[in-house]
Amino acid sequence: MKRQNLVVLAPGQVELVDEDLPDVPEGGLLLRTLTTGLSAGTELAFVKGDHPGLHEQLDPELGLFMPSSAPAAYPVRRLGYMEVARVEESRTQAFSVGDLVASPYGHATAHVSDPVREHVVPLPDDLDPVLGVYVAHLGPICANGLLHAAADAAGPSVHGLDEGVRGRRVLVTGAGLIGLLTALMAQEHGAEEVVVVDADPRRRELAQKLGMTALDSEDDPAFVLKTRWRHGPADHGADVVFQCRGRSSALATALRSLRPQGTVIDLAFYTGGADAVRLGNEFHHNGLTVRCAQIGRVPRGTSSMWDRHRLSAETIALLRARGDEIREHLITDVVDLHEAPGLMCDLAERRRHVLSAVFTVD
Repeated sequence: MKRQNLVVLAPGQVELVDEDLPDVPEGGLLLRTLTTGLSAGTELAFVKGDHPGLHEQLDPELGLFMPSSAPAAYPVRRLGYMEVARVEESRTQAFSVGDLVASPYGHATAHVSDPVREHVVPLPDDLDPVLGVYVAHLGPICANGLLHAAADAAGPSVHGLDEGVRGRRVLVTGAGLIGLLTALMAQEHGAEEVVVVDADPRRRELAQKLGMTALDSEDDPAFVLKTRWRHGPADHGADVVFQCRGRSSALATALRSLRPQGTVIDLAFYTGGADAVRLGNEFHHNGLTVRCAQIGRVPRGTSSMWDRHRLSAETIALLRARGDEIREHLITDVVDLHEAPGLMCDLAERRRHVLSAVFTVD
């Protein structure tokens, strides 16, 4: 069996490479890809050569990044985590031939999957496969952000994602794909008001079309929001901030915008330093908290009720409620997988702008 796999051979060099697939083992699946989504921030860091994983390795036991003694990290052979596929062959009773599924296995035309060890999510047959790219990983990242906000507000006995945002004033810093999907989830779960901050007027316009207030990050949004959102004497600002842009300046804005003793739920991926973050300012004087909410873990004490499959189910619920708007406003480019190398290099060199790209496989 053969497949084509998108590989970063070196910085600025992306190609589709022919590869052999192993036979499907007992208990395994053969997945034929229909669509695969681009996660621009993470993937372009490999194309540009500034991904931290290229120079350091995480010791999973100690939780420390250490200088890598391994050979050069290139080629990067597994890129991406937003795939939708049909089951072409099944050697398990858990899935049938023809099932529509989402799974994060990378930009490839096919994949041999072990569903016991890999995240494979059955999708409704009536779900648009273009929207389905968010179900396995990227949507759960956003849902996990709301789960962390809920645990921060209510403790570990979280029954619904609304517990951290319902009736609250919510700020989202960064109007990329994760920022806008997180903002939509906050809206759907009852936030009183959702404000999105971004420097790009195109992204602010999208936020407004989705019913959010949009502010320019260059216009001191912290001052604007602390004037707009007053809770009481010496108590101004956002109830919770979802930080969704991997720039230290965005984290600084998030901290400046919080009410005293508030929390930043951080969903961003940072590839550089943090010179713009001044921990002796608002962070110190207002008693603030920053909580990382990446998909690798749910909040402590919630794992008996919340796991990745439940976060995927929350994503499907969002797609059912707001799928038409997401398809119209957030998915800006749908192209054949063979166009992916050129598109990714153009994005890395800033010759082109997309909010969300989806690659299709014939």
